[in-house]
Amino acid sequence: MANAVLDQNCVFCKIIRGEIPCQRVYEDEHLLAFLDIQPLAPGHTVVIPRHHAEFLDQLPEEWAAAIGRTLGRLGRAIVNAAGAEGFNVLQNNGKAASQEVPHVHFHLIPRRAGDGLGYRWKTSKAAPADLEKMAAAISTRL
Repeated sequence: MANAVLDQNCVFCKIIRGEIPCQRVYEDEHLLAFLDIQPLAPGHTVVIPRHHAEFLDQLPEEWAAAIGRTLGRLGRAIVNAAGAEGFNVLQNNGKAASQEVPHVHFHLIPRRAGDGLGYRWKTSKAAPADLEKMAAAISTRL
């Protein structure tokens, strides 16, 4: 396992160190999952790596993979415990994307039909040529 790096002033790093209490749902050597103190729905859970990184693309691959392996299992447990019908996985990456805590984290939000939650993004129809150009631009940067 890669060495974990924590930040002295980060609220999530303080939770990892036990300096701030939380209702822990799951933890292992790579991550910690706890109930959100301002939940959008009962069972709303926050999942954080035990390694400080502000953005998802800064998180070492080992830590990101551990989260990816665990999100589905946590989601099923949350849905069953909350009596929900489904769940959202939400990850805000950067201030422009509404990230409030500068530590990579994922929200698992239990959902029920008609609960009134959700994003109402305005979409537009993309021209095939624009899609092709954007796909090429992204692919060349990987």
